Amino acid sequence: MENRFRGILYATLLFFITLTGFAQMPIFKRYYIADIPGLGWLARFYITHSLHYALAALFIALAAYAALDLFLGGKNLSALTALGKFKAAMALGLVASGVTMVLRNLPGIHFSHVSIYMMNLAHLGCCMALIAASVWGMFLKRGWLRKNSV
Repeated sequence: MENRFRGILYATLLFFITLTGFAQMPIFKRYYIADIPGLGWLARFYITHSLHYALAALFIALAAYAALDLFLGGKNLSALTALGKFKAAMALGLVASGVTMVLRNLPGIHFSHVSIYMMNLAHLGCCMALIAASVWGMFLKRGWLRKNSV
């Protein structure tokens, strides 16, 4: 997959997965954002929840593809920039916390209230850190990989 297309796909996925993640909280209805024509779906929990899960599956698939492309392309983790390593760690944190949150929703699996708060904070923190790092890298024109490793 061409790197430019992969970057556009990554940015689009990151935007919509964040939008649907925040939409699962009642903020869009509470602050009348869902009353704007065309944005009413943001106030419908089951729509945003299902979209978030589908987008998360695409995000995991893209991350797996990028990791396989890195390692099967003859590179290793040293080919990643410091920003790339940080973004990869945040993406891994998002996936890990997201998986535990999915498990929490399954019948017969119970977590303490404290661990649920920690999962939510970890997921939100990784999300915000990944977005901040992605915007930072975009403005500084820094990529995931070192220039000499491409």
